[in-house]
Amino acid sequence: MDVTCDSCGAAFKIPDEKLPPNQVVSIACPKCKGKIKVDTRKSDKDIVSSEIEELEQDSSPLELFEEGTRLALVLNGDDKQVNDISSVLEKLKYKPIVAPSAQDGMGKLRLHHFALIILSDGFDGQNLEGSPVTHYLNHLSMSVRRKIFLVLLSDKFNTMDNMMAFMLSANLVINPADLSKLRLILNKAIPDHEKFYKIFMDTLKEAGKE
Repeated sequence: MDVTCDSCGAAFKIPDEKLPPNQVVSIACPKCKGKIKVDTRKSDKDIVSSEIEELEQDSSPLELFEEGTRLALVLNGDDKQVNDISSVLEKLKYKPIVAPSAQDGMGKLRLHHFALIILSDGFDGQNLEGSPVTHYLNHLSMSVRRKIFLVLLSDKFNTMDNMMAFMLSANLVINPADLSKLRLILNKAIPDHEKFYKIFMDTLKEAGKE
């Protein structure tokens, strides 16, 4: 690990095996004897990157789609719900892509741009807060993330609870009990989202920031 003393600016390298893992330790600067704090804990970004790298291994092969195809990724372990969701998406002119696992879903996210992602709480044994999919989306640049409409499903939600969606960095939350109304919900929510970002982008252009 490369270390720099804040007191005198001396820089030196410490072999990683000499440092205790996942701790904050103090060492004496060999030049000025000042104390230097060394943090060997992994950052959240390192952990997320590690998770993503692991999940992307052995991902499914690249699929080819016609130009202009609007892809929708469905991450849901309930076969009936998957069939109902896919049927609605097809009626809305999306091409639904169903991932059987988080690993497969991460591989597909890496290879394709999805205009719409529907992720269920508990998919592949992971809650929404701990899902590698939400971690991945939260670390995308804003220019990429804003082109993805993220829908989260959980029986803990009230459908179209905008505050809950905001707290979870999603565009829409839906209670599975309301999936029978999915087409109506998406027909309202997606145009509202597109209208919001059109106004947002137009404002940025007027301000000379885009």
